[in-house]
Amino acid sequence: MRIAIVGCGYVADRYQHTLASYPEHSVIGVYDRLAERSAAYAATYNVPVYETLDALLADNQVDIVLNLTNPRSHYEVSKTCLEAGKHVYSEKPLAMDVDHARELVDLATRHDLYLASAPCNMLGETAQTVWKALREGAIGRVRVVYAEMDGGMVHRGGYRRSFSVSGAQWPANDEFEVGCTFEHAGYYLAWLNAFFGPVRRVTAFSSCLIEDKLTDQPLQQITPDFSVGCLAYDDNIVARLTCGIVAPRDHTLRIVGDDGVLFVSDCWDFGSKVYIGRHSSRVARMEQRCLRWLGFRGSWPGRKYPLVRKPDFAMPYTMVGSRRIISNKMDYARGVAEMAAAIEEARPCRLSADLGLHVTEVTLALQHPERFERPHQVSSTFDPIAPQPWAT
Repeated sequence: MRIAIVGCGYVADRYQHTLASYPEHSVIGVYDRLAERSAAYAATYNVPVYETLDALLADNQVDIVLNLTNPRSHYEVSKTCLEAGKHVYSEKPLAMDVDHARELVDLATRHDLYLASAPCNMLGETAQTVWKALREGAIGRVRVVYAEMDGGMVHRGGYRRSFSVSGAQWPANDEFEVGCTFEHAGYYLAWLNAFFGPVRRVTAFSSCLIEDKLTDQPLQQITPDFSVGCLAYDDNIVARLTCGIVAPRDHTLRIVGDDGVLFVSDCWDFGSKVYIGRHSSRVARMEQRCLRWLGFRGSWPGRKYPLVRKPDFAMPYTMVGSRRIISNKMDYARGVAEMAAAIEEARPCRLSADLGLHVTEVTLALQHPERFERPHQVSSTFDPIAPQPWAT
């Protein structure tokens, strides 16, 4: 498939880098409203530049538009591309409000086009392994889930020195003004949606704990930097999802069942190990004491559950000064590749437009609970998601 990128900012390099693992797909051109940014990107990766968005959309060779603009531009850019008859894969979120997201889904349906949005980590090896363990009943009936997406005090982390390979700076203003819930909740929502189906109810709280995150200018919009919500699924399954950029970094997941606990340390790592632990018991306490005696420090999470396969993709990285830093181990291009395969095979995409709408609605209810009734009855839904063929 031939792909054109709109938006050559910080995240674009991560897509370009991981697309190298999919030689059947190619980037045939890029466009950014800032000419100097698209020029720098084109020079780094030796790809052509479109002078305007109209020129990109007029190119009949373009099969898929990869919308990597800032979140507040997602709706407008995706709508323009869909109206021009292009399939669209968008960075998260699909839109900044439910009505706009629903409009995009309806537009794609009317034009018989594919529309999908990030994150795609639900397609990763770790998520697929957890899902397989759940299908096999490895921990019995699931009761409760604890999902953490705390990122640490990002505003004190020297973000001004963080650049993409092509030279784009980490977009602090966008990140802080859009909010960490919009930026991060989807990573675990996508997993839980695959495992348990649509969210039925959301009860949430959010707050902005630190307003002055920028040292050189005030934020134009004060947005929650902490949120916590309880999500109700069918079969009386409840999940607690926490998002924040104040508390120390914690991306862990614990799924508690009648017969054990599934544990993952980081949903940003496609190869993160999966463990199955016991409930608190005399045997579990003895096991931990033996391990400490042998020199193990910390809490032993349990036995390893084998990954369905070993991840194999070009690892994305960021430049901090002259150093290459790998901040996560995600295959950003996997979602684009999944949508491209769905188009070629004329089948539903695992990252469906309806799923993107659902994630948008739930995320909004988490970030801005004051805008919704409490608990919020989620109106959107989606068809069941199929596991990856190699994870069945």
